[in-house]
Amino acid sequence: MININQLNKEFESRVRLGIMSVLLVNDWVDFKEMKNLLEVTDGNLASHSSALEKSNYIEIKKEFVGKKTKTSYRVTNSGRKSFEDHLNALEKLIGK
Repeated sequence: MININQLNKEFESRVRLGIMSVLLVNDWVDFKEMKNLLEVTDGNLASHSSALEKSNYIEIKKEFVGKKTKTSYRVTNSGRKSFEDHLNALEKLIGK
């Protein structure tokens, strides 16, 4: 049996679970697409993605396209491993 403390607190939020889930199956995802997929506000996405970046779970790339800034996200290797470990712990917790 798994101890609930083995779950990663960084992934407790619905938004962070969503960000990581999207990035596991896509290479780079831009801000607008991520926002639409998760149905969140600009500020909500920005704060949760910044927290994941601080933990080195995602990479955030900002570049200029014309005169506008384009923000894109991708999962890091450590983020992929940590999220997969979290999902495995959840599966064990519910008995799968």
